[in-house]
Amino acid sequence: MKNTFKILAIVTLIFVTSCGKDKTKIADNREIVAVQVSTPTSQDGTFLTASGKVEAVQNANLSTRMMGFVNNVHVKVGQKVSQGQLLLSINSADISAQKAQVNASITEATAAFNNAEKDYNRYKALFENNSASQKEMDDMTANYEMAKARLESANQMKNQVNAQLSYSNITAPFNGIITGKYVNKGDMANPGMPLLSIENPGLFQVIAMVPESEITKIKTGSEVKVVIKSNNQLLKGKVTEVSTSTKNTGGQYLVKVILDKTDVKLLSGMFTSVQFPIEQATKTENGLILIPKSALVKQGQLTGIYTIGNENTAILRWLRIGKSFGENVEILSGLSSNEQYIISAESKLFNGAKVAIQ
Repeated sequence: MKNTFKILAIVTLIFVTSCGKDKTKIADNREIVAVQVSTPTSQDGTFLTASGKVEAVQNANLSTRMMGFVNNVHVKVGQKVSQGQLLLSINSADISAQKAQVNASITEATAAFNNAEKDYNRYKALFENNSASQKEMDDMTANYEMAKARLESANQMKNQVNAQLSYSNITAPFNGIITGKYVNKGDMANPGMPLLSIENPGLFQVIAMVPESEITKIKTGSEVKVVIKSNNQLLKGKVTEVSTSTKNTGGQYLVKVILDKTDVKLLSGMFTSVQFPIEQATKTENGLILIPKSALVKQGQLTGIYTIGNENTAILRWLRIGKSFGENVEILSGLSSNEQYIISAESKLFNGAKVAIQ
């Protein structure tokens, strides 16, 4: 009887053990995702990226040197104008009155000068014939010179009044389009206050702001690429100016890029991303680790990347990123230079997904 119980116990133990082994051999039915992998580059990309704005090369804010009420605004925003065309008129009744006074003074000074000139010529002839004394000749000469000076003074006053009148009639300095109107009929125009803005849309430039840590890498005459953010159009341009001071730019250095002529519709104020070419440097020189932006995964304010884990599984790794270099971004922490990461997948990835490297 005891032997029978022993045999039953042994058989039961063997059965339980075999069942346990079967449970550990559960089949892995996860879908395998085909992926492509890469390793970080040790070169710092060929571009330094900076934000900028589009503006017309030829543009102006028109103002006046005189104070007065606006009589009329002859143009509208978006209107094409020609050089010399009247754009805005300012009341100039007081200056017109001054001009009438000056014209009267010129008439009086001209008459006095003509009379003094005749007397001078007459006494000059008499003096040459010894019929007039030196004192009389000196008096006529002085009278003639004073009359001449008064006439010249009156003419210069007329030029001054005409210059003031020119600021009451604002004309277009060049062919272009009105882009801004800041006053209406009846408003008071003040000296230096912008009244109208005009630009010539034939040629555009980009004004980019570059931090001090990167400005020394940008050279005048460099060919650059400019991405228009609103339509994702890629344009070409050339660096024409590199500022050497941040006095009036809030700690950023101003860089001016002239855009090549293009059929792409451009408007002043469009935001851009300018790619400045810079010299390449190896990782051993500056320690940069770069990966393409397209490989990044964003969840809220977190940025990560999928790496390859044990048994070919996708592991989501959170990163701390740094500066952008063209289409690449610098990795400050979270990925080493010899680790593989996933750059593309045939279907949606998730943390722990089974992958097959192509």
